[in-house]
Amino acid sequence: MDTLYIVVPCYNETEVLRETTRRLLDKMDRMQQAGLIDEASRILYVDDGSKDGTWELICRLHEENPRVSGVKLSRNRGHQNALLAGLMTARDRCDCAVSMDADLQDDIEVLDEFVSKYDDGCDIVYGVRSSRGNDTAFKKGTAEGFYKLMEKFGVETVYNHADYRLMSDRALNALSEFGEVNLFLRGIVPQIGYKTDTVSYVRGDRFAGESKYPLRKMLSFAMDGITSFSSKPIEMLTGFGIAVSAAAVIGLIWALIAALTGAVSGLGIWILLSVWLACGLVLTGIGIVGLYVGRTYMETKHRPRFLIETVLDSAAPDDSRTSARSASAGGTV
Repeated sequence: MDTLYIVVPCYNETEVLRETTRRLLDKMDRMQQAGLIDEASRILYVDDGSKDGTWELICRLHEENPRVSGVKLSRNRGHQNALLAGLMTARDRCDCAVSMDADLQDDIEVLDEFVSKYDDGCDIVYGVRSSRGNDTAFKKGTAEGFYKLMEKFGVETVYNHADYRLMSDRALNALSEFGEVNLFLRGIVPQIGYKTDTVSYVRGDRFAGESKYPLRKMLSFAMDGITSFSSKPIEMLTGFGIAVSAAAVIGLIWALIAALTGAVSGLGIWILLSVWLACGLVLTGIGIVGLYVGRTYMETKHRPRFLIETVLDSAAPDDSRTSARSASAGGTV
């Protein structure tokens, strides 16, 4: 049997954590009885600088049951950095890790399938939503638009997959080699390769609290994904700029002919609109290039993506851990 860590990023989750813990511990008990995981398996909560007593609750849960572990970041670093912090903490303590959200909208009953596919040799198993029947029309439209936008811009993602996935220790070690500061794990993980598979599930309703991903954050998340993995916006801007320049040349020729023939009636408004259009395109172009320059600037600083303040875990990291899978591939990646 292998050691499984369930990594759960948390930001202001006091309303849900006790119930989440109860359900996850019950599920882990059943998986252990079925011989799927061993007794060293843990829940690993990552407190991403919460302001509502989330860390204090994690500490109490750890005292009540040592199978509940915790990582406290020094300050809020965002969902993706918190998730990475948890995965990097777990990789020397487990054979495989599953990442999921604290609200348990992701169906934990399919964890058996995750582990079974891992036992069959998969290093990465993606949880994929089978439908969006519970979503509002707006949520469904924006979510589907997100994946189509990623595909259009050449960003490799798994359709209808968020961050509910299993990764083997070998995949986690490979993930540690990616040094991006602007994290978009949905795009990074598919780049790892290795054997992968998917598990379909029905996403439920959040039983308490509120979503930490409003529309504004989703738009920012999409922008991070595009600018981290694709240069197509700049390529499209260049092509559009060439097209506008060509149109401007044609317009100048037309204006010259109109001036020579005396047909200048109403020409002023067209010139004014052309100037405004050119200014708008220039400002848009500067903004897009600025996004890439800004992200490049942040990458060159090599600042830490997260700083861990405290780790609560009854199991110490094993630096010599090498699964049979890693050994068969020539050692730990």
